[in-house]
Amino acid sequence: MSAQASAPTPTKSPSGLEATAAKAGAAFLNIAGTAGGMTILLARIISRFFPPRIDSRELWKNLYKMAVKSLPIVVVTALFTGAIMVIQAATIVKRYGAEGLLGWGAGFGTLREIAPLLTALMISGRVGANNTAELGTMVVTEQLDALRVLAIDPISFLIAPRFVGIVSTLFMMTLFADALALFGAAYTGQALLGVSPQTFYNGLTTGLLGFGDVANGLFKSIVFGLVIALASCHFGLATTGGAPGVGRAVNATVVASAAGVFVLDYLVSFALGG
Repeated sequence: MSAQASAPTPTKSPSGLEATAAKAGAAFLNIAGTAGGMTILLARIISRFFPPRIDSRELWKNLYKMAVKSLPIVVVTALFTGAIMVIQAATIVKRYGAEGLLGWGAGFGTLREIAPLLTALMISGRVGANNTAELGTMVVTEQLDALRVLAIDPISFLIAPRFVGIVSTLFMMTLFADALALFGAAYTGQALLGVSPQTFYNGLTTGLLGFGDVANGLFKSIVFGLVIALASCHFGLATTGGAPGVGRAVNATVVASAAGVFVLDYLVSFALGG
């Protein structure tokens, strides 16, 4: 009787539905924790602007590293983006003889959507990932702790300049991408369809496209820059586990930035009406 009383009762394994619900809950809590951490970091960065407490030398160094050195890849991406837009429109233009609308057809999608979106993804892969790797390395080698020992605020000295640099870089690179994509589209239209650049640009300036279309894309670039900057800084500061942890942080930054860009692209497009 005593042996039977002391026998352990078998534990019931969770069902498939319970396991799925547990995974979904864990994923939701992880996303909520990341969003909360990024919001707190944003508040800490904004507090350094009132009054301004940002290291100007670090800001200029990051602008050169992020913006100037990103120009070659942005130039190549933008030129081929414009060319692709013309190739996609070529069938309709030939079928209906709508050469005069080629500029509008290529410019509408490029200015409002394609240029800011592709530029954001390129900057995320090049600048955002690099920023996370640098910050993560500083964290695991205790360089940020050394700054605090020297009474140097890491947010003012490292994070805020990088935040401003990424947002400014994406805005400026989107301006370059808009101009270069339209340039590439104009001369691709001349080569493939025989539409002169003058006819192409007339299609852009005859009233079908306006400043609102350009402003739409530029506003999106600022929003995309915010999410990329916050994600890269947040995951860089949250790095743990040595060198493997740096790799995990970079991977998390790329995934979170890309997902955030697409989600915010939908929300901003819906709010602005296109």
